[in-house]
Amino acid sequence: MTTTTLPAKGLTDHAGRAKPSFEMPLSYEAARLGMAFHEAGHAVLALAYGVHVVTSEVIAWTTEDGWRLTGNTAFEARDTDPWHFAAQCAAGEIAHVQYLMTYGLWTPERALACTSDHDRDQAVDVLADFGYRLGRAHVPEGGKSWQMVRGMARRKVSHLWWEIRAVALAMTERTVLTGDEIADLTGLANCPLPGGTA
Repeated sequence: MTTTTLPAKGLTDHAGRAKPSFEMPLSYEAARLGMAFHEAGHAVLALAYGVHVVTSEVIAWTTEDGWRLTGNTAFEARDTDPWHFAAQCAAGEIAHVQYLMTYGLWTPERALACTSDHDRDQAVDVLADFGYRLGRAHVPEGGKSWQMVRGMARRKVSHLWWEIRAVALAMTERTVLTGDEIADLTGLANCPLPGGTA
């Protein structure tokens, strides 16, 4: 089992709240691979939409009653189309569920365990900061619903499934991949940061 010591402060989301861990009713290895698909979904769609990816990783740690998993994809999303940003936020959950279906592991309980409200909330909050309206459960006037964004992500995940798979398999072996390593695996460009720094 490849595990990490969780930092004392734990992991936090975009708003500084404790990042959720996923409790998937699967073996450790199968659950870890699922988390790798989740993060690969974020990373590959980010690259496809011209976002600079710094790293993408699976984070596992032991607890008194077993183990926990989460992940993180670090990126710089300057000048990114807001709806593309939202779609890459949705892509983790979509890729996670697609992994379960592809590997014959899907059940309603496991699909529900893939739910990633913190990714949805990040998309809602970031888009709101730029004046775009993304509704959690409705279509706001002049905006889109989370379900509409999930539909965009589902089409892109389907189109880029082999790239996502390649990244997930590499991530489950190496734990952390850089954006440039992901670009090499997929043939997608890792857009340089403005100012020429990577």
